[in-house]
Amino acid sequence: MAAVAASLSFSISSDPQHHRTATPLFTSSTPPIVLINHKSHHCHFKSLVSSSHSSSSSTNTSTSTSTSTTAAYSFLEDTFRTGRFLTNEELEKLKTLEKFVHFQELKSGFLWVRVMRPEEEMDATVNLLAESFAESMLLPVGYEKLLGFLVKQYLLERRAVMPHAVTLVGFYREKEEEGQSGSELVKLAATVEICFDKMGANSSPPTPTPPKNAPYICNMTVQKQLRRRGIGWHLLKASEEIISQMTSSKEVYLHCRMIDAAPFNMYNKAGYKTIETDSILILLMLQRRKHLMCKKLPDIDSPSKSDIACPDEELPL
Repeated sequence: MAAVAASLSFSISSDPQHHRTATPLFTSSTPPIVLINHKSHHCHFKSLVSSSHSSSSSTNTSTSTSTSTTAAYSFLEDTFRTGRFLTNEELEKLKTLEKFVHFQELKSGFLWVRVMRPEEEMDATVNLLAESFAESMLLPVGYEKLLGFLVKQYLLERRAVMPHAVTLVGFYREKEEEGQSGSELVKLAATVEICFDKMGANSSPPTPTPPKNAPYICNMTVQKQLRRRGIGWHLLKASEEIISQMTSSKEVYLHCRMIDAAPFNMYNKAGYKTIETDSILILLMLQRRKHLMCKKLPDIDSPSKSDIACPDEELPL
């Protein structure tokens, strides 16, 4: 499954660094922290101080601050309420993710890329990834349900680390023909996961291991029947675009299996260079050898030649 396996990799992590609910303590010199409660859909300002400083006089101040903070961050939709403590910087990054949309007209249709909305698109994304994993690992069709269960648990865990990592989905709409309605042509066509920094890094990344503090693209797949239309190429470009908005880091990493020639050629065209390759000893662990590839993103005002779109029919994904 050359078109998919280049970027597919997941593990269900129990690393407390990624999933713990911290107890934030701050003084007047540190920024406030906001608790986003996904059940009540309200923002609550929490000032956790020692009992020696707690008094009834502080209640009014805390309540007032809570009201203003709730109003300030009322823009967050339910999808972006993570249910954990967030700093003001993290909230602003969530706002960036909420607004992100990448649109591209292709030869055969149109592509929209945005953040996955769990309530509406989780199951479709799980099915797409499960089918891709089963295909890449040459597993019988019956294993897709088990893979689907594992993938869903993984996606739920990854959602908890937003905005340090995110899952994007791509919707494809074919150009209308006579007698067809536009709504019938729209379908979830692709997905990709992006880690922006160390807090969003997977605790068990594939080898060769990428730097945890650098952006990393993985789990990119396109519906089998929609490949060779340029969707994978523009999904990669959308990933680079949101990386540029979310972090100042310019070096982006991804993996590509050695046997996947078509994705490897696409990544080369996009400007990614191989910096390390798995030892042949990895075969003893029943794993495919992989390349670790890296690209230094150009400044937004001066795109590189690799950022210019290739003809759709020349793209493998």
